[in-house]
Amino acid sequence: MVASAVTLGVGSLACATYSDKTESARSALQRGDYPGSVKQFNQILKVRDGEDLPSEWKKNFALVVLERAMVLQAMREYSASATGFIAADKELELLDIARDGAGKLGKYVYSDSAPKYKTSPVEKLSLNAMNMINYLVRGDLSGAKVEAKRFTVMRTYLRDYKPDQEHGAFGSYLAGFVHERLGNADEALRYYDEALQERDFGSLSEPIARLAARGSYRGDRIRDYLPTDEGTGAAKAEPPPVQKPDAPQAEAEPGEAPSSEGAGDAPPLQTPEPAPPTAELGSPLATASPWTMVAPKGPPTEILVVAKTGRVPYKVPERIPIGAAIGLAGAYVTGDTTLLEYGMFKVVVYPELVAANNLFVDAELRIDGKVVSMDEASNLGREIVAEYEEIKPKIIGAALSRMIVRAAAAEGARAGGNAASKDSGAAGLVGFLAAAAIEGTMVALDKPDTRSWSTLPEKVHIGRAVVPAGAHSVEVTVFGPGGKERHTVEVEVQEGGFAVVDVTTLR
Repeated sequence: MVASAVTLGVGSLACATYSDKTESARSALQRGDYPGSVKQFNQILKVRDGEDLPSEWKKNFALVVLERAMVLQAMREYSASATGFIAADKELELLDIARDGAGKLGKYVYSDSAPKYKTSPVEKLSLNAMNMINYLVRGDLSGAKVEAKRFTVMRTYLRDYKPDQEHGAFGSYLAGFVHERLGNADEALRYYDEALQERDFGSLSEPIARLAARGSYRGDRIRDYLPTDEGTGAAKAEPPPVQKPDAPQAEAEPGEAPSSEGAGDAPPLQTPEPAPPTAELGSPLATASPWTMVAPKGPPTEILVVAKTGRVPYKVPERIPIGAAIGLAGAYVTGDTTLLEYGMFKVVVYPELVAANNLFVDAELRIDGKVVSMDEASNLGREIVAEYEEIKPKIIGAALSRMIVRAAAAEGARAGGNAASKDSGAAGLVGFLAAAAIEGTMVALDKPDTRSWSTLPEKVHIGRAVVPAGAHSVEVTVFGPGGKERHTVEVEVQEGGFAVVDVTTLR
């Protein structure tokens, strides 16, 4: 009876976490109902339209605006998406995992002491890269250049902090494209070199060759992509052959998921070929050019396509036994752990990452029905997991340290209750109830903070091609455990100009 009363009291104090409150928005995304997801976020923000910003920025609102901005980009509402990204960027702070110790991180990751959401470094870096896309699809190189500069500031911080870990190579790629189209050859080469430090990009072979003829910058990875070994003049090894883009097309498989861009008018799908093995660093992948053209004297007429698939893992409350938690936390626990032997609650609750059960994981590109190879530019899901695994021991250590404080307070209450009721014959019961009241209340209020950018795409794919001026049909097919989904976009490209096409499937 007493145990039931304590359980009821604790349960009544608990309230929904952030992941609970946003579950409906994520469920709508999983169904492909992007307007429904925006509606759910609007309800949290207490606004009517996807372009509306809250009149008062409560502690979670900047994150909700960020989540909504990503969904708006998937809906191709690029202006509204940019407004959301910019507003969120001004409100959000950075969680400095490089310098904050277990105490500061522990204070942050529990909701009773975290008034504002702080983005992780990967999230902050991705914010500026994603917003670059909003400007590029509208042909606004000036706005994209500003976001590229903001991206660089955060990228420099991450490179200095963890030079051995990859971080948002697609942002460096896009920044390079921005400066390439602005005519800044050396700046473009520097950004491309930065992207190539993390992974190979077959789609950069031709752009680097063009830029190297005008620019003087030569990073180590840029040299790997030049057709000759500068300094000796020796020819580099030929890249491996690739399948011709005009190979016979296979019929689409039955049960293919329709898209909202008129998939019925698109040419039949080709069954995706297995991806070629990733080349070793220093051996750039070959690029297939669907059009045979004379090299342009001025800027090339070009189409760049960004396809984003899935969503990164997000946080939910997780329970583990105290013994296991102590083993994971190691040196990050402060206080006397023997006090935990007397506590009623033998589990630690902390925020853990769980997979988003993505339906689509890869992408295939055709322009005018001809295959164009795509690079996996970034795996943000993997970056988020690596970043969180690094700080998880500190988080669990902070949780245990807070439990030790609770246990000490509960033991004091137990001793006081026992002493006060020694003559009443109910010494044990009174002491137990006093301890339960304190420890149970503190546990219920000390719930983990499950806030994270849950609508951030897991993977980013990039493809590009030099094309003749005029109208072109761009077809992106995403595929994975959920089958296939085709998106078709018609673009008009002026001579010497460019078009950027974005396809985002957040499921």
